[in-house]
Amino acid sequence: MPSFHELYQLADELRAIGAQGLHFNHLEYDVHRYRRVLEISARLLAALEQREVNEVLAEFHGIMQQVSPRIGADAVVVRENKILLIQRRDSGLWCLPGGGVEIGESLTEAAQRELREETGLQGKVVRLLGLLDSRHWKALSKFQNYYAMFQVEVEPDQEPTPTLEACAFGYFGEDELPPLFSSHSTRLPFIFRQLRGEETIPYVD
Repeated sequence: MPSFHELYQLADELRAIGAQGLHFNHLEYDVHRYRRVLEISARLLAALEQREVNEVLAEFHGIMQQVSPRIGADAVVVRENKILLIQRRDSGLWCLPGGGVEIGESLTEAAQRELREETGLQGKVVRLLGLLDSRHWKALSKFQNYYAMFQVEVEPDQEPTPTLEACAFGYFGEDELPPLFSSHSTRLPFIFRQLRGEETIPYVD
Protein backbone atom coordinates (compact mmCIF):
# COMPACT_ATOMS: atom_id res chain seq x y z
CA MET A 1 0.00 0.00 0.00
CA PRO A 2 1.59 3.34 -1.02
CA SER A 3 2.37 5.72 1.81
CA PHE A 4 0.93 9.23 2.04
CA HIS A 5 4.20 10.69 0.74
CA GLU A 6 4.44 8.17 -2.11
CA LEU A 7 0.96 9.22 -3.25
CA TYR A 8 2.15 12.84 -3.39
CA GLN A 9 5.06 11.74 -5.59
CA LEU A 10 2.76 9.78 -7.90
CA ALA A 11 0.46 12.80 -8.26
CA ASP A 12 3.45 14.98 -9.17
CA GLU A 13 4.63 12.49 -11.80
CA LEU A 14 1.15 12.40 -13.34
CA ARG A 15 1.00 16.21 -13.40
CA ALA A 16 4.40 16.42 -15.15
CA ILE A 17 3.38 13.76 -17.72
CA GLY A 18 0.14 15.61 -18.45
CA ALA A 19 1.91 18.97 -18.77
CA GLN A 20 4.58 17.58 -21.11
CA GLY A 21 1.98 15.78 -23.18
CA LEU A 22 -0.09 18.95 -23.68
CA HIS A 23 3.04 20.90 -24.61
CA PHE A 24 4.24 18.50 -27.31
CA ASN A 25 0.98 17.06 -28.67
CA HIS A 26 -1.81 18.91 -30.46
CA LEU A 27 -3.95 16.08 -31.79
CA GLU A 28 -7.45 16.23 -30.36
CA TYR A 29 -7.44 12.74 -28.88
CA ASP A 30 -3.98 13.16 -27.33
CA VAL A 31 -4.95 16.50 -25.81
CA HIS A 32 -8.02 14.89 -24.27
CA ARG A 33 -5.94 12.03 -22.80
CA TYR A 34 -3.33 14.32 -21.26
CA ARG A 35 -6.00 16.54 -19.77
CA ARG A 36 -7.43 13.40 -18.17
CA VAL A 37 -3.98 12.63 -16.74
CA LEU A 38 -3.90 16.12 -15.18
CA GLU A 39 -7.39 15.63 -13.80
CA ILE A 40 -6.41 12.30 -12.21
CA SER A 41 -3.40 14.02 -10.60
CA ALA A 42 -5.67 16.79 -9.28
CA ARG A 43 -8.20 14.27 -7.94
CA LEU A 44 -5.46 12.41 -6.10
CA LEU A 45 -4.11 15.62 -4.54
CA ALA A 46 -7.59 16.82 -3.68
CA ALA A 47 -8.27 13.57 -1.83
CA LEU A 48 -4.95 13.80 0.05
CA GLU A 49 -5.53 17.42 1.05
CA GLN A 50 -9.33 17.24 1.42
CA ARG A 51 -9.87 20.01 -1.13
CA GLU A 52 -11.97 20.54 -4.24
CA VAL A 53 -10.60 19.12 -7.50
CA ASN A 54 -11.27 22.37 -9.38
CA GLU A 55 -9.21 24.28 -6.82
CA VAL A 56 -6.21 22.04 -7.42
CA LEU A 57 -6.67 22.21 -11.21
CA ALA A 58 -6.69 26.02 -11.01
CA GLU A 59 -3.31 25.87 -9.28
CA PHE A 60 -1.98 23.66 -12.07
CA HIS A 61 -2.62 26.35 -14.69
CA GLY A 62 0.02 28.58 -13.13
CA ILE A 63 2.76 25.93 -13.16
CA MET A 64 2.05 23.95 -16.33
CA GLN A 65 5.62 24.43 -17.58
CA GLN A 66 7.08 22.96 -14.37
CA VAL A 67 8.07 19.59 -15.81
CA SER A 68 11.44 19.12 -14.13
CA PRO A 69 12.42 19.20 -10.44
CA ARG A 70 12.74 22.59 -8.75
CA ILE A 71 15.82 23.66 -6.79
CA GLY A 72 15.89 25.41 -3.45
CA ALA A 73 18.69 26.65 -1.21
CA ASP A 74 18.60 26.56 2.59
CA ALA A 75 20.85 28.30 5.11
CA VAL A 76 21.97 26.38 8.20
CA VAL A 77 23.18 28.83 10.85
CA VAL A 78 24.68 27.19 13.93
CA ARG A 79 25.22 28.81 17.33
CA GLU A 80 26.37 26.81 20.37
CA ASN A 81 25.33 23.53 18.72
CA LYS A 82 21.84 24.88 18.00
CA ILE A 83 20.32 25.65 14.58
CA LEU A 84 18.48 28.82 13.61
CA LEU A 85 14.86 28.26 12.58
CA ILE A 86 12.18 30.68 11.44
CA GLN A 87 8.45 30.49 12.11
CA ARG A 88 6.53 30.90 8.86
CA ARG A 89 3.78 33.52 8.84
CA ASP A 90 1.57 31.44 6.53
CA SER A 91 1.43 28.19 8.50
CA GLY A 92 2.97 28.94 11.88
CA LEU A 93 5.36 26.01 11.39
CA TRP A 94 9.13 26.21 11.74
CA CYS A 95 11.83 25.66 9.12
CA LEU A 96 15.30 26.62 7.96
CA PRO A 97 15.66 29.98 6.21
CA GLY A 98 15.52 29.13 2.53
CA GLY A 99 13.57 29.10 -0.69
CA GLY A 100 13.64 28.82 -4.46
CA VAL A 101 16.71 29.74 -6.48
CA GLU A 102 16.11 32.66 -8.84
CA ILE A 103 17.25 32.92 -12.45
CA GLY A 104 20.80 34.29 -12.59
CA GLU A 105 21.70 33.22 -9.04
CA SER A 106 24.19 30.64 -7.90
CA LEU A 107 23.11 28.23 -5.20
CA THR A 108 25.24 29.98 -2.58
CA GLU A 109 23.90 33.39 -3.57
CA ALA A 110 20.35 32.07 -3.18
CA ALA A 111 21.06 30.69 0.30
CA GLN A 112 22.55 34.01 1.41
CA ARG A 113 19.68 36.02 -0.11
CA GLU A 114 17.01 33.85 1.49
CA LEU A 115 18.73 34.18 4.87
CA ARG A 116 18.82 37.96 4.47
CA GLU A 117 15.21 38.24 3.26
CA GLU A 118 13.77 35.99 5.96
CA THR A 119 15.89 37.00 8.96
CA GLY A 120 17.73 40.22 8.10
CA LEU A 121 21.05 38.43 8.72
CA GLN A 122 24.07 38.84 6.47
CA GLY A 123 25.96 35.58 6.17
CA LYS A 124 28.74 33.80 4.32
CA VAL A 125 28.48 30.25 3.01
CA VAL A 126 31.27 28.10 4.47
CA ARG A 127 30.38 24.63 3.20
CA LEU A 128 27.80 22.50 1.42
CA LEU A 129 26.04 20.10 3.76
CA GLY A 130 23.98 18.25 1.19
CA LEU A 131 21.91 18.00 -1.98
CA LEU A 132 18.65 16.28 -1.08
CA ASP A 133 15.77 14.92 -3.17
CA SER A 134 12.40 15.81 -1.62
CA ARG A 135 11.02 12.37 -2.50
CA HIS A 136 13.30 10.75 0.08
CA TRP A 137 12.62 13.19 2.93
CA LYS A 138 8.82 13.00 3.40
CA ALA A 139 8.14 16.37 1.82
CA LEU A 140 4.48 17.32 1.47
CA SER A 141 4.96 19.01 -1.90
CA LYS A 142 3.10 18.83 -5.19
CA PHE A 143 6.46 19.03 -6.99
CA GLN A 144 9.73 17.18 -6.77
CA ASN A 145 12.35 19.49 -5.26
CA TYR A 146 16.10 19.40 -4.74
CA TYR A 147 17.37 21.12 -1.60
CA ALA A 148 20.90 22.52 -1.50
CA MET A 149 21.73 22.94 2.19
CA PHE A 150 24.63 25.20 3.10
CA GLN A 151 26.18 25.97 6.44
CA VAL A 152 26.31 29.77 6.72
CA GLU A 153 28.30 31.82 9.20
CA VAL A 154 27.03 35.13 10.56
CA GLU A 155 28.74 37.58 12.87
CA PRO A 156 27.97 36.81 16.54
CA ASP A 157 26.57 40.29 17.20
CA GLN A 158 23.86 39.90 14.54
CA GLU A 159 20.35 38.98 15.63
CA PRO A 160 17.38 38.04 13.38
CA THR A 161 14.50 40.48 12.96
CA PRO A 162 10.86 39.89 11.86
CA THR A 163 10.26 39.99 8.09
CA LEU A 164 7.38 39.58 5.66
CA GLU A 165 7.86 35.80 5.66
CA ALA A 166 8.91 35.07 9.23
CA CYS A 167 7.23 36.16 12.44
CA ALA A 168 9.54 34.52 14.99
CA PHE A 169 13.01 33.04 15.28
CA GLY A 170 14.95 30.78 17.56
CA TYR A 171 18.06 28.63 17.90
CA PHE A 172 17.00 25.07 18.70
CA GLY A 173 18.83 21.99 19.86
CA GLU A 174 18.03 18.50 18.57
CA ASP A 175 15.91 17.63 21.60
CA GLU A 176 13.85 20.85 21.59
CA LEU A 177 12.65 21.20 18.02
CA PRO A 178 9.30 23.05 17.52
CA PRO A 179 6.51 21.90 15.15
CA LEU A 180 8.31 21.62 11.81
CA PHE A 181 7.28 22.33 8.23
CA SER A 182 7.13 19.41 5.78
CA SER A 183 10.48 17.63 5.20
CA HIS A 184 12.22 19.51 8.00
CA SER A 185 11.00 16.83 10.40
CA THR A 186 13.41 14.40 8.74
CA ARG A 187 16.10 16.79 7.50
CA LEU A 188 16.89 18.58 10.77
CA PRO A 189 17.73 15.43 12.78
CA PHE A 190 19.96 14.43 9.85
CA ILE A 191 21.76 17.81 9.92
CA PHE A 192 22.42 17.45 13.64
CA ARG A 193 23.99 14.04 12.94
CA GLN A 194 26.12 15.65 10.22
CA LEU A 195 27.33 18.33 12.62
CA ARG A 196 28.33 15.59 15.11
CA GLY A 197 30.30 13.79 12.40
CA GLU A 198 27.90 10.84 12.19
CA GLU A 199 26.84 11.46 8.57
CA THR A 200 28.73 12.31 5.39
CA ILE A 201 29.40 15.97 4.49
CA PRO A 202 28.45 16.78 1.84
CA TYR A 203 25.64 14.26 1.49
CA VAL A 204 24.03 13.65 -1.91
CA ASP A 205 20.91 11.56 -2.58
